[in-house]
Amino acid sequence: MLKQLICSDAPEQALRYHGFQRIAGVDEVGRGALFGPVVAAAVILPERVASLANAGLKDSKQMTREDRESMDRRIRRMAVAVSVAEVAAETIDLVNIYQATRLAMLLAVQGLALLPDHLLIDAMRIDHACAQTRLIYGDALSLSIAAASVVAKVHRDALMRQLDEVHPQYGLAAHKGYATPEHRRALKQHGPCPLHRQTFAPVALSSGTAKLTVMQSLFDDEVFEDAVLEPADLENCVEECVEWA
Repeated sequence: MLKQLICSDAPEQALRYHGFQRIAGVDEVGRGALFGPVVAAAVILPERVASLANAGLKDSKQMTREDRESMDRRIRRMAVAVSVAEVAAETIDLVNIYQATRLAMLLAVQGLALLPDHLLIDAMRIDHACAQTRLIYGDALSLSIAAASVVAKVHRDALMRQLDEVHPQYGLAAHKGYATPEHRRALKQHGPCPLHRQTFAPVALSSGTAKLTVMQSLFDDEVFEDAVLEPADLENCVEECVEWA
């Protein structure tokens, strides 16, 4: 279904009709990973973005690595402002992945060199005074959000390749920290390192923890901060996301 959606500047043009000019698209990557930070980007594009649309800008998950990296360079050349922010695994474990994602988005917006007057955010709202629109499937519908998704993913993927050199036992360059079979096997063999998200079930189970606190499933916004479950129960109740590089 997502492939049938048309990514365009229609959401931005609708906002400009109502007087908004500096519209920042905001998106994140790494929410479902077991390792490393969640990364968010905020991008303000100029009013005329036909060249990006014609070049194939769309949801970063539907693009190859080569196309994403080429598009990232295009976006950075023509964008009015670009900002990227990371929230580390330690903070994710402390506040839960949903709140960490919102924090990363907020930091990305605050890092923009130009103050936006409206935020287009992929499926979320953040604690920012700026007017904002929560757009479901935003990275498949809005060029600004798609641009943010590309910038965030290129940034995080590059970071994972760098960290692969520090922690080669996990295969991070291949799976970017997501819960692939390869990563799960490495966790069972080597155990987690400090950059793993200790409250995520596969990581906590691999460390041999007797009881685990489930902070949040990866696909909804409910927070189970007080729920303590036996390890045997977790694989049936915690949803996990597998994203292939």
